[in-house]
Amino acid sequence: MRFPILIGLSMLLPVSSLAAELTVSVEVPRLNVAEYHRPYVALWLEHADTGEITSLSVWYDLNLRNREGEKWLKDMRQWWRRDGRSLTFPVDSVSSATRPVGHHTLTFVPGESPLNALPDGDYRLLVEAAREVGGREVLTLPFTWPVSAAHTVEAQGEHELGAVSLTVAP
Repeated sequence: MRFPILIGLSMLLPVSSLAAELTVSVEVPRLNVAEYHRPYVALWLEHADTGEITSLSVWYDLNLRNREGEKWLKDMRQWWRRDGRSLTFPVDSVSSATRPVGHHTLTFVPGESPLNALPDGDYRLLVEAAREVGGREVLTLPFTWPVSAAHTVEAQGEHELGAVSLTVAP
């Protein structure tokens, strides 16, 4: 008897909210430098029409004494000016530790934190990295929401970021 009830409930939910997702792959490149520190990285969405900002993930050193790691978040200047300075850290479902060299994949589902509702429109995914004794780099990946078929947008960093891709699936 449970089976017909589940089928009935699933028909009430919009299809896009069940399967839709944004998958972001970020490469932290190996750098041949004398003093290497893992980069701080911020990922956020910017709505083209409204300018509304949604921070998706911020990687920084959470374990420094006296919240010293938060002091360096300002080095991700573009993100800091648009959203970071208005936040209180750590932010649930957004803040996480810095990542080592390699490929890192994050998946975001509309209707769930930190993405929450994603209104229709044109967006830009921005990925910014800044590193102590290093440089700063920002990559932009445009996309339109919702989508009727899965597609991938890619960008290639030159210094602090490697390959970055965004796969948007309906």
